[in-house]
Amino acid sequence: MGEIQKAMIAVVGVFVVGFILVGASKEQSNEEKEAASQIRSLVAMQEMANQKCPKLIQNKTGTQVYFPSKTDTDKATYVTMEWVGEPGSNFKTASCTLHLSLGGVSKLVIDDKVLIDKKI
Repeated sequence: MGEIQKAMIAVVGVFVVGFILVGASKEQSNEEKEAASQIRSLVAMQEMANQKCPKLIQNKTGTQVYFPSKTDTDKATYVTMEWVGEPGSNFKTASCTLHLSLGGVSKLVIDDKVLIDKKI
């Protein structure tokens, strides 16, 4: 076997070992998979609330809202977002709760008036 053939076999061997190491390091434990799933669920829930709640508040009050002043969540089933009206707004406070099990807004309260209240 010539020197060039030995060098080619060595290069191929390095690539094979590299692929094996990368493949072995990508395996996740059950805990890591569960944590990643919870994060994806929380992000999806937050994204859904950020799409639906501001639209509902604008439809009910005529005032566009952007960033909630307070957010509360159990990181698994619900997220509640609260807004405080600014000077010139058509509301003082607004609260919107989205439950993942309903797939939408379960409670909407504007100025202590309950507009939506779905039971879970």
